[in-house]
Parts: sequence; structure tokens; C-alpha cells
Amino acid sequence: MTNLYLIRHGEAFSNVDRSGPVAGVGGDLGLTPHGRLQAERLRDRLATTGEIEPDVLLASTMPRARQTAEIVAPAFGLELIFDEDLHERRPGEADGLPIEEAIARYGDPDVRKEPFRPFSPGGESWATFTLRVGEMLDRVARVYAGQTVVLFTHGGVIDTSFLVFFGMATLVMPQVRFFTYNTSITHWQRGEKEGVARWRLVRYNDDLHVHDIGAEERIRWPRNFQAPDERREAPALPLPTEETGAGK
Repeated sequence: MTNLYLIRHGEAFSNVDRSGPVAGVGGDLGLTPHGRLQAERLRDRLATTGEIEPDVLLASTMPRARQTAEIVAPAFGLELIFDEDLHERRPGEADGLPIEEAIARYGDPDVRKEPFRPFSPGGESWATFTLRVGEMLDRVARVYAGQTVVLFTHGGVIDTSFLVFFGMATLVMPQVRFFTYNTSITHWQRGEKEGVARWRLVRYNDDLHVHDIGAEERIRWPRNFQAPDERREAPALPLPTEETGAGK
């Protein structure tokens, strides 16, 4: 099995201040204090439960993802490998400009109507962004085949993983919308049956570790926590899946 755990960064200033700078690598102001707390709660959970045992840690170099990775990584005791292909969609020349100024200078393209138009010169369009993400996921799955990889990344990258692994169209915005939570865990697992490799979504938007923020007591995480992928599947009906072998 190849296991990819995609973790979104904690709450960033760019998530809460819509008047701030365009948050590419240059304009990214990093995590808010609340975002750091979210990352610390994730670190404490993973250090206690041992539910993820990675072989490799990869992280985006955008400050909000990098800071999240640096907070959480001690839970695993592994060195971080920084990979720019884990970036959120790159804005180009608008990076770092106040959002209102960027829109006044470059416009505000509707990616649903103009999927091939970048936000500003040197930036990525929707189509080039999803191509990069698809190539990155394919590369990571091949280079680290049979291993468990944790990727500290961004909401757009995680959302695009659904399009890639479900074989959906990537040149246009999908009709379905995703809402990936800060510091949530998304787990994709790749197995092979009769020579055919298949991806399976094990869990999405697992952010249980932040649910006790502001509560009187913290969640007491058990050691040797049984992660969802370790549970035996028991379909209510015999469906034509690779597990049941039906429908052949």
C-alpha cells in the first residue's frame, strides 16, 4: 500500500483578512495565533496516538504551510523535505500587493468562465495549477511507492486531489465544491489488485484535534489509536467492489 496523508495548514492571516496582501510566497504572512494553536493541537494528537507512522514528510514552502509543518513535524521525528510543487495556486506579479490594488491592476477573473487565464502575469491559471498538482501527486506516488507520506499543503491542492484520483475533469472548475478545514487530515490509499492500481479515500476533513479549543477540558487521546484505515470494511450489501469480487 501507498498512503498519502494531506494536511492543510492552520488558519492563516490570508484566511481572515481579505484586505491584506495577495498570499503567494512573498505576500504570505503566515499563521495567526489561532492557526499556530491548531497546529500544536494536531502535533499533540499525532505524537500521542501514533496513528500515522510516516516514512517521509513533504511540505510546501509557502509560510503558512511551512510553519504548520515545522510545528507538527516533531511528532514524527523526521526531517522535513520542502517541495515547491505543494504550493497553492501561484498568483504571479500580484503576489504581495493589497488585494484591492491587485484587482484594480489585473482584474478579477472568474475561473469558471476563464480557466486558462492567470490572476496576473507570471501566475497560474486554474488549468495549469491542476496540471501541476496532478503531476506532483503522480510523482510522489511513484517515488515513494509502498511508503507512507505526509504532505503539508493547501486547501486547493487537497481539493484537486479529488479531481485527480476520481478521474474528474481538471481543465474547468468542478460543479462540486469542497471546504477543507485548517489542519485537517485527508488520507488517500493506493493498493493494487490483479495488476490494477486503485486509489481509495480513507478519510477527509478529520480535524477532531481542534474541537476542544476553548473547551474546559482537552481531548484525551488514547495511545495506539485505531485509525480509520485499520478498521475492517463490512458493506451492508454485496457491492461490485474489489473487496467483494462481485460483478466480474
